[in-house]
Amino acid sequence: MSEGFIREPITGLIFQHLVQLAAIELQAEEAEYLRRELNAQLTSIRDLEAIQIPDDLPITSHGVPYGPQIRPELREDEVLASDLADQILAQAPEVVDRYIVVPDLPRTELE
Repeated sequence: MSEGFIREPITGLIFQHLVQLAAIELQAEEAEYLRRELNAQLTSIRDLEAIQIPDDLPITSHGVPYGPQIRPELREDEVLASDLADQILAQAPEVVDRYIVVPDLPRTELE
């Protein structure tokens, strides 16, 4: 484990705050399981970050070099007209001025 890192950066208090922000309900066992899993993932990320990689190491895909000679060219974005807009709008439950109206979602203020 790298020095300077907290053993479990996501404490129970921090996790409860995250659960509140996400507006989800968890049983105590579920919450503890997820908190442990998140901490394990953060540890794995820290371990990967600690690996020293030379700046001149070429990019590879599954161990095969991925140089410019095999990299596909970027294509230009094209805007194409479609005759499906009216058909799509006809399926919407409510349309105003060719905009699909969506219901207002109930929300609460975050602390």
